[in-house]
Amino acid sequence: MIEVRPSQQMRNLGVVQHGAGILAEPARAFTLPAERDEAERITGELFAAMERIGQVHPFAKGMGIAAPQIGISRTAAVVQPPGNTPAVILLNPKITDHCDEIDEQYEGCLSFFDVRGLVPRPLTITVQTTTLTGETVTTTYERGLARLIHHEIDHLNGLLYTAHMKTGTDPIPVEEYRQTGHAWAYKDA
Repeated sequence: MIEVRPSQQMRNLGVVQHGAGILAEPARAFTLPAERDEAERITGELFAAMERIGQVHPFAKGMGIAAPQIGISRTAAVVQPPGNTPAVILLNPKITDHCDEIDEQYEGCLSFFDVRGLVPRPLTITVQTTTLTGETVTTTYERGLARLIHHEIDHLNGLLYTAHMKTGTDPIPVEEYRQTGHAWAYKDA
């Protein structure tokens, strides 16, 4: 039997793969509440994609997916934290603040799932989003959830996690990555 590579598995599940132009372009913001129906439709498609992907691959650290990863250039993403925590819906998200304390952890990306990269990110970020009714909400996220949300916001800005990796550091093949099935480890957690 031929083994299907993780990136091919994601492609088969409808995830746009590295090299596609849509992943390198900033996505278009929603005008809310005028585009509420469109935002709800796209959010529904993101949840459906996350459900399909979750049936094939377990995510101990939680997971997220951004609209460009399913071929839609709009500023919508959903993040499912680990455990039974409710999902976070991000519409028109912008990071407005972050702490100076940086932590490095390995990240994977559904759009090039054959590798993992060591990515430095702030331990705390403050994010401004728009609700379906057009209100602005500001939320602060920490540690693993901050990392997941920052990763998805990067997608909406046309960036991949490799843009944050230290110079001279390359992603490693998933076969060398030994933390599969484990949550991120933080000091003082």
